[in-house]
Amino acid sequence: MPDTTPPIDLATDWKRSKPDIVVYVPKGGALNDTDNEHFLVFPAPKSDELLAMWTQSSCEGRGDNHLVLARSPDGTHWSEPVRFVGTGPGRKGVDPQASWGFPVVAAKTGRIYCFYTKDVGRYDNDTQGCGAMGCLFSDDNAVSWTHGPDLPMPRNRYDHADPSIPKNWIVWQKPIRDAKGRQIVGYTQCSSASVVPRPHGWWTTDSRSAFMRFENIDEGPEPAALRITWLPVDGPGLEVQHRDIPNFSTAQEPSLVLLPDGRLFVVMRTLEGHVWYSVSDDDGATWRPTEVLRFRDGGEPVKHPLSCCPIYPLDGGRFLLLFHNNDGRVGKYDLFRKTWDCNQLNFVRNPMFGAVGTYQPKAHQPIWFGAPKKLLDTDGIPLGPKGTAEIATYTSMTSFKGRQVLWYPDRKYYLLGRIITPEVLG
Repeated sequence: MPDTTPPIDLATDWKRSKPDIVVYVPKGGALNDTDNEHFLVFPAPKSDELLAMWTQSSCEGRGDNHLVLARSPDGTHWSEPVRFVGTGPGRKGVDPQASWGFPVVAAKTGRIYCFYTKDVGRYDNDTQGCGAMGCLFSDDNAVSWTHGPDLPMPRNRYDHADPSIPKNWIVWQKPIRDAKGRQIVGYTQCSSASVVPRPHGWWTTDSRSAFMRFENIDEGPEPAALRITWLPVDGPGLEVQHRDIPNFSTAQEPSLVLLPDGRLFVVMRTLEGHVWYSVSDDDGATWRPTEVLRFRDGGEPVKHPLSCCPIYPLDGGRFLLLFHNNDGRVGKYDLFRKTWDCNQLNFVRNPMFGAVGTYQPKAHQPIWFGAPKKLLDTDGIPLGPKGTAEIATYTSMTSFKGRQVLWYPDRKYYLLGRIITPEVLG
């Protein structure tokens, strides 16, 4: 029978997930703007507006990543983004890439730092997740940027033996403040394939979750004077043992919240079909052994494929966990296959569900979650150069002018916002 599926109108298909706010619809062509992700929105330090920083490219993994920034006076109307570092249009192979930038604001001076995975022309596992820790800073509310020196990162046994080859690392969230008010953020360290080979493909990459804490960044020092503590202190990071592959960990993309009692709580994506978590009672220096995340002590595990699973504080003291509510097997797609005929993750990272969490001071798992509610859905319709149906991968959240908004990529193509109200959460 002939295919009767109506063609997708890229100019209007952003409506599919029912957003409240439209931040960016790609224009295509020579702009190399048809992949948009790692969407981090934050309050401007020197004005009453929001800033949005994200990684943009023609398509994920094609070698032209760059960082852009847009601004909004009200959280609804957004400027056109401006590229401030990375590969320019038509300059792939000339301009080095800039990937996965994240902002950190100095509270006492308003200086904005941007740290990112910087392409230095030496590669290990790939060209966009391997690089130096690049640094830029702005003293005029992100209108202009100054390049700082690359910041040193400690090496360990999971890095390439050649010290001239950078680490494989990614930060994807904004930092939070720990119990002492210091800014801390999680990062993924992927092991060099020369140290721990990939058994099946890129999705089976040995990895750990670790943390960097900025000790003096609120003072607004020059980048060379920044002091960073690398955590945990007792090893290279949190591990989750792969269920089928011995001596192999997949613990990636940590997302942190501060508990009311001052402990840190982190959730991570894994290859186990579930979210995993850990807790630290000493500001991230040491952590409990990782465990599968459940809806409550003794409850059902939270099903989730290999995809980011952020947790955010909600107004009123509760928490919001985002997850896909499947274990990586949806219809004909199965991320546990040893060989893939297509990228299985493009189709199991949808829909996006949310569950509201409440603090349980006497429980083993200190946050318990309510029933899942479907928040965002692409109806399984892929689009964009990647041909993906995924939704809300690499999000952020803000509370601004009385609105709490979840900012999300739709199929790593559109950038959108959903206002989070009690009615939305059910």
